Amino acid sequence: MFIQTEATPNPATLKFLPGREVLGEGRAADFPDEEAARRSPLAMRLFAVEGVSGVFFGSDFITVTKSEGEWQHLKPALLGAIMEHFTGGAPILFGDLAAGDAHAAHEGEDAEIVREIKEVLDTRIRPAVAQDGGDITFQGFEDGVVFLAMQGACSGCPSSTLTLKKGVENTLKHYVPEVREVRAI
Repeated sequence: MFIQTEATPNPATLKFLPGREVLGEGRAADFPDEEAARRSPLAMRLFAVEGVSGVFFGSDFITVTKSEGEWQHLKPALLGAIMEHFTGGAPILFGDLAAGDAHAAHEGEDAEIVREIKEVLDTRIRPAVAQDGGDITFQGFEDGVVFLAMQGACSGCPSSTLTLKKGVENTLKHYVPEVREVRAI
């Protein structure tokens, strides 16, 4: 098994590409701490490496965020943990925790606008964000303001505010005129 790595815009996060599906198309799982990692044998393995502070799974990639240490020292242990996991055949998540929509549900009079927002996110924004090792999901819409969660390499990235305001907000305003502003939660 050959696992590629890629740098991300966030210097504290590294992207691992195991060459196979991790969660599958349109699915993501964020593990911002060890407590959240209990849902996943692979995330628990990665958190066992000293210095790991966050893990994120995308469709075909894994991003790991470090709190300390240098990548040259952490990377071999992380590669080993990922390889052991995949060659051992253990599940990525316990049970069917990966099922479902990554976006928060929204009902009410704005339902059609929210459907359009989610469609733009899924077709135009999330694929680009995934290339950088992260994800961005819909969390709410109120009075023209879209609330989004940034995960993986995007969470805590020095350029995330610029990406959110210049890229995501402008794209959503262009395709969904009812959008006035975008905010991260």
